[in-house]
Amino acid sequence: MSRILDVIIAFLHVPLLMMCSVIEDTGSKHKINGELYNALLIREDEQKVIELCRKVPDHALYILTIHHDTVLHMATYSKKRNLVLKLLDELPDQYLNKMTRQNQAGNTILHETATSNLAIPVAEKLLKKEPGLLGMRNNNGETALLRAARYGKADIFNFLAGRVSGYDLGTKLPFLHRNDKTNVLHIAILSQHFDLALQIANDYRYLIEEQDVDGMTALQLLACKPEAFDRKRAEGLSRRAEFEGEERQYESAMELARFLIRRDTSWEITDSFQDQSKPKIHRYGANPNASSVDQKGIGESSANDNAETPLFLATKSGCIEIVKEIFNVYPQAVEHIDDEGRNILHVAIKYRQLEIFELVVQMEVPMRRLVRKIDNGGNTLLHMTGIKRSDYVPEKMEGPALVLQEELLWYERVEEVSIPHFRNHRNNMGFTPEELFATANNELRTQSKEWLKHTADRCLAVAIFVGTVAFFAAYTVPGGANVGTGYPILLHHPFFATFAVSNVLSLTFALAAGFTFLSILSSPYRLQDFKQSLPNKLTLGFTFLFLSACLMTVAFAATILLMIKNKEHWAKILLYTCSIIPVGIFTLSYFSNYVTKSIARSCKKFCTNTGLPVPQCFVSLLKRIFCFSKCLNDKTTGSSIP
Repeated sequence: MSRILDVIIAFLHVPLLMMCSVIEDTGSKHKINGELYNALLIREDEQKVIELCRKVPDHALYILTIHHDTVLHMATYSKKRNLVLKLLDELPDQYLNKMTRQNQAGNTILHETATSNLAIPVAEKLLKKEPGLLGMRNNNGETALLRAARYGKADIFNFLAGRVSGYDLGTKLPFLHRNDKTNVLHIAILSQHFDLALQIANDYRYLIEEQDVDGMTALQLLACKPEAFDRKRAEGLSRRAEFEGEERQYESAMELARFLIRRDTSWEITDSFQDQSKPKIHRYGANPNASSVDQKGIGESSANDNAETPLFLATKSGCIEIVKEIFNVYPQAVEHIDDEGRNILHVAIKYRQLEIFELVVQMEVPMRRLVRKIDNGGNTLLHMTGIKRSDYVPEKMEGPALVLQEELLWYERVEEVSIPHFRNHRNNMGFTPEELFATANNELRTQSKEWLKHTADRCLAVAIFVGTVAFFAAYTVPGGANVGTGYPILLHHPFFATFAVSNVLSLTFALAAGFTFLSILSSPYRLQDFKQSLPNKLTLGFTFLFLSACLMTVAFAATILLMIKNKEHWAKILLYTCSIIPVGIFTLSYFSNYVTKSIARSCKKFCTNTGLPVPQCFVSLLKRIFCFSKCLNDKTTGSSIP
C-alpha cells in the first residue's frame, strides 16, 4: 500500500515541478519585458536596451508588447534611428529568418520604418538583411510603400519606390496597390498629402484612371474633399504658422486638381439631351397616389443617384475650385447630363450649392439650354427646390424657421431663371413645383411654427421684464426727490439727463419689442410668411430688445455714477451693477443668432444692388462681435455669418 502511495506522489510531483517552472519563467518574462519597455520608451536608455537584448532570446527580434511588437518594432516606431541601426548590427545571423515578424496589425519593421523620412538608413539595412520585407502586406493589405504614401513621407517613399523602379509593370503593380484596389495615388489623396500625390500622379500616370473598390478615380476622390480647398485668413501671430500650412495645402491641392483635370474627360460620357419625360401641365392622367406620397418618397428619385463624374461629385460636395477648373479647361463640360437626365443645375440645386449655382447662372448662353432640361423623373429645375438629399443639414442656420426661409429663398432664386410655363409642369408623381415644395417642407413648416411661437413667447416675457424695470426706474430716480418742490435732487447733474433719456428710450424699445413679438404670435403662419414677414419681424423684435437692453445698461451706468456722486452706500451700488449682468448675457447670446446675421445680409444686399464694394472693416467688426457673443451661447456653435 505504501509503495502505491509513493508512486502516486512521485507521479504528481513531476507536474507540480513543471508548473512551478512555468510560473517562474512567466514572472521572469514579465520582469525582463518591464525592464526593456522602461529602458526603451520611458528612460530612453539606449545602452541598457542593447545590454538587455543580448540576454533575451531572439535578441532585438524579441516580442516585447502584448500586441506582438518586437524590440525593433518599438524602437523604429519611437524614431530611435541610431538605436535601431546598432541593434541590427548586433543581430546574430541565426535570427535573420525572424525579421519578417508582424505585430497584431500585420506591420513589419519596414512598415514602421516607412512612417519617418529620417529612417532611410534603417530601411536600407533592413532590405539588405531581408529583401522580402518590401513586398509584405499588413492587415490593411498595405506594403511599406503604400504606408509611406499614407503618412505623406516623400523621402522614404522615393527610396522604396526606387527599389521597385527596375521591375516590369506587371511585377511593380502589386507594390503600388492594396488588396481592395486602392493604389498609392488614392491613399495619398485620401490622406491629404497633395504634394506627394502630385508627384505620384506624374511618375505613375497609369494610376490616374484606375478605380478603387467603389469605382472612384483619383480626381473623383479629390472632388469629394472641399475642405482641401478651404482658405482661411490668419488672424494674429499665433495663427500665422497654421495659416501658412493651410495655404501650402491649398496650393498643392489646386496644382494636383489642374494636373488631373487635364487628363480627365469623363464628362464626355453623357446621357441624351433629349428629355425622357413628356411635358405634363394638367392634372388628368396623373399618378392617383400622388397626393398621398409621403415626404420621404418625395426627396429621393426612383433610381440610384449615380452622378459619379468628377464634375458632379465636386458639385455635390461644394468643391467650387474643381468645378471652375473643369470649366476653365473644358467649358463644354457644363452640358454634361447624368444617367438620371440631370444637368449640373439639377445637382447644384438638390445639394444646395449656391456658389456653383450662381457660377453656372452667369453663363448666359448655356443657361438657355440648361433651364429647359427635365430629368427622367419629370422634374424641372424648379421641382429640384422641393428635392434635397436626405442627410441635408444647413450649417449656417440655427432655427427651423430660418432653415425654411433659406429653402424659400432657394425657390425664389430658381424661379427667377426658370421658364415661366414650367411653374405649372407636373412631374411623374403629379406634382407641380409649388405642390412638391409645400409637401416636402410640410414637417419643417410645422416645426418652424412651434419654434417661432416658443421663441416669441420667451422673448415677450423678457421684453416685459425690461420694460417693467425701465418703468419703475422712472419713479425711483437716483438721489431721490426734493421734499419741498418734488423735483429730483440731482436734476441739474449732467448724468441725470443721460439717465432720463436712456431710460425713456429703453422703455419705448421694450414696448416696441413686445408688440413685435405679439404680432408674431398672432400671425397666420402661411408658408410664404416664412420667407420675409416672420423672419423680419423676429429680427426686428430682437433688434428692439437689444437696443432696449443696451439703453437700460446706459441708464444703470448713469445711475451708479449719480449714486457715487451722491455718496450712496457701496452695497447698493454693487447690487445695481450685478443686476444688469443677466440681461447683458441674454442680449449678447441672441444678438449673435439674428441681429448680426441680418445686418450682414442687409449690408451685402444693399452693396450688391447699388454696386458699391462691401466695407470689409464693417464686416470684420460684425464677425468679431459674432465670435465673442457666440461663446455665450452653445446653440451657435459651428455657425457663421452668411
